[in-house]
Amino acid sequence: MGNANGGAQPIEKKPDSKLTGPLARALHQKLDYNQLTNCMRCGFCLPACPTFRETGVEPESPRGRIALMKAVADGIMDPDQAFQEQMNHCLGCRACEPVCPADVKYGQLMEQARDAIEDHAKHSVPVTGIRRLFFQGVLPHRGRLRWLGRSLSFYQKSGLRRLVRGTGLLRLSPPQLREMEQILPEATAQGVIERLGTVYPAKGEALARVALFRGCIMDVLFADTNVHTVKLLSEAGFEVVIPREQVCCGALHAHSGELEPARDLARTNLRAFKEAGMEYIVSNAGGCGAHLAEYDHLLHEDPEYRELAAWFASRVIDVSRLFLEHGRIPAFAEQESGSDSGAGPLTVTYQDSCHLRNVMKSSNAPRQLVRQVANVRFVEMQEADRCCGSAGIYNVTQPQMAGQLLEHKMEHAGRTGARVMLTSNPGCLLQMKLGVRKHGAGQEMDVKHIVDFLFERMVERQE
Repeated sequence: MGNANGGAQPIEKKPDSKLTGPLARALHQKLDYNQLTNCMRCGFCLPACPTFRETGVEPESPRGRIALMKAVADGIMDPDQAFQEQMNHCLGCRACEPVCPADVKYGQLMEQARDAIEDHAKHSVPVTGIRRLFFQGVLPHRGRLRWLGRSLSFYQKSGLRRLVRGTGLLRLSPPQLREMEQILPEATAQGVIERLGTVYPAKGEALARVALFRGCIMDVLFADTNVHTVKLLSEAGFEVVIPREQVCCGALHAHSGELEPARDLARTNLRAFKEAGMEYIVSNAGGCGAHLAEYDHLLHEDPEYRELAAWFASRVIDVSRLFLEHGRIPAFAEQESGSDSGAGPLTVTYQDSCHLRNVMKSSNAPRQLVRQVANVRFVEMQEADRCCGSAGIYNVTQPQMAGQLLEHKMEHAGRTGARVMLTSNPGCLLQMKLGVRKHGAGQEMDVKHIVDFLFERMVERQE
């Protein structure tokens, strides 16, 4: 572990806890004390933190939250309800990490704290039921995800959605869930494997064999994006394999304090990808990719999987970066028809996925690809690197703060004059669609995944 000057950081001895409560003992055991003491309290993280920028309150900053964690680890503060709420109020965007001169692994500390908190949390019956349903009952199981896709598709296409909306039944659900229902894309039970198979050949001479991580919700609500990803990869010279046995990456579990289930999912994915014989593992979802790229940390204490996890993590790459650095980039022409047609260039802007930017360090590749599309004018959005408020399920669990962040985002988006906003993460995409619906962004604006935008404009090479 490095310090600000690049030297070795001595391992600090964690003091014995003077607190006797079960949560205090759990936090004392699970928090990485060396990371806590590595924080120099310099304050570089303050202007990077969305919640601190909104409130100006020290405990709403990474430095403040680390101080609270260390106070508990040192046995001088009891982790009361206010402590727990402060930990849960963090977006987990990790914008603090790139600006930290001491290289504090804040995201890992936050996952450790939430893991300890979740072990002792007392949720209401509905919240407990919803967490169990999704974290244990649906997300880890491909068959149940297909059932979810089939059910949502029936709801959307059978007239049931029109009936539910017309009768006002949605008013019985929380406002944030009603809003999300209005902007959900068309669901499907036919994911990328059902439509393309498990191996898709390269167009022309193959440059490399790559494996696609298809995700869980991604393959239900954004299956077209997965299909478009494979076809773009093929056009760029990659043979694509899609391991059938892969499961949810576990990011939502880890961010919500369910670290052991996240590790179980990681082990399943490692086994699924082990025999694929690929050079890269491709992600088209920033949140998933960042979590996959940290499987080495997630399983660093597992002697059976530690080496395999390091091998896996070193091969994870975002699809835009793979295109730009290793592929034969296809030609991208102006779309011939549709809403984008008209006089003058199409104005496009881009909203960063926090984890793609802050963890995978892949913020430039999407922008460079967009600039290669004919008759497109790219306009950088002010504070495109700030979190939009989606943050996994944060916009559901913390709707007030998420709403404030989204309102600012739409103000900046409106000033770009863009007709299309692009992003590289499904959660961000849905949040931006919600923002356009609620705040209008000043003009008509379409929100798309960058893969879909590029696929629509790809000029296929002739064999």
